[in-house]
Amino acid sequence: MSSLRPFCLTAWLAAPAAALLLLTPVSLAPAQAQATQATPAPQQAARPASAPPSQTTVAVTSPEQRGVTARAIDKVKQVAKSAGDIFSRVPCLAPKGGSKTMGSLPHVAGKLVAGKPVVIVAFGSSSTAGYGATSPDFNYPNRLAAQLRRQYPTADITVINAGVGGEDAPEMMKRLQKEVIDVHPDLVIWQVGTNAVLRNLDPGDTAKLVEDGISRIQAAGGADIVLVDPQYSPAVNQRPESAGKMVKLLGKVAELRHVGIFPRFEVMRDWHETQAIPMESFVIADGLHMNDWGYACFAQLLGDDIIRSVGQIKLGVNVPADVRTYRPM
Repeated sequence: MSSLRPFCLTAWLAAPAAALLLLTPVSLAPAQAQATQATPAPQQAARPASAPPSQTTVAVTSPEQRGVTARAIDKVKQVAKSAGDIFSRVPCLAPKGGSKTMGSLPHVAGKLVAGKPVVIVAFGSSSTAGYGATSPDFNYPNRLAAQLRRQYPTADITVINAGVGGEDAPEMMKRLQKEVIDVHPDLVIWQVGTNAVLRNLDPGDTAKLVEDGISRIQAAGGADIVLVDPQYSPAVNQRPESAGKMVKLLGKVAELRHVGIFPRFEVMRDWHETQAIPMESFVIADGLHMNDWGYACFAQLLGDDIIRSVGQIKLGVNVPADVRTYRPM
C-alpha cells in the first residue's frame, strides 16, 4: 500500500489545469498512514505517464491554457467555499426518533481521553472512497477527520480511507488482514452491503462474511467496530426486498457480535421522507452515490456519536459497546 499525503489546497491552486482535472481522492491522514487506491471521482481521465526523472519538461502556457487554468482555480475556490457553508443551505439534522445509534465506543473514546494517538480505518467501497464528492476533502472519512480534529485540536488523530469502489464483503475479506487488522486501529467503520444488493448476492452470505470479519478484528486486539448499512437511494430502492433483508441482517450481526451500527438507510430515508429533502439534494445523478452534502451530513452524525462517547467516558459513564437503545444522534 502506498503512503498517503495530506491534501493541500495551496498546491492544488498552483498546479497546471491538467493536474487539477486528474486529482483522485486521498485521505487527510498523516503521511505515515496507509490506504488503498480510492475510486476516481466522476468524469476523471487516466493520469498520463510522467517524464523520466532525468528529463526536465518546460511547459509553455498559451493564452487559451491560462484561461483553462483560471477557470479551474475558480472552480476550486467555489468548491472550498461550498465546504464552509454547506449546512447553511440545508441543515444536517438527526432523525427525531425510531433509529438506533452506534452505541458507545469505549476503545477510541478512552484513547482520546488519555491523549493517546488514535487510528480510525474507514473500510468499504465507493461511498467510503468518496465517489460523487467534488473534492477529496469532501469524502466522509476526510470530513470526519476534520470534525474530530476541530473537537480535539491537540489529539493525534489518523483517519485512513480504505474504500475501494465496486467491492462488497467477498472482496473486502481478501484485504481485511493487510488493510485493517495489520494497521492496529482503535476504530473500524465498515460500510458494506450496497454492492451485494446491486449484484443480487444473497444477503445471508454477506452477513456471514461480515460476522467472520468482525470476529477476526475483535480477536486481533479489540478495536471498536461500527457497521454502516446500505444507502437509501433510487438504485438501491429498486431492490426493496434485498435491501430490506440486508439492513435487517447487518443489524442482527451487530447485535450478536456486540458492535455498533450506523443506520445509514434509516437516516437517509428520514432525510427524504420526514425532512422532505429532495433526493437530488443528497444523491448524485447516478441515483446511488452521495454528493458533498450527503457525505458531510453522514460524517457529521458519525462524528457526533464518537464525541458523545468521549463525553460519557469523561463523565465516568460506563456504557457497554452493545447498548443501542434509541437516543437522538
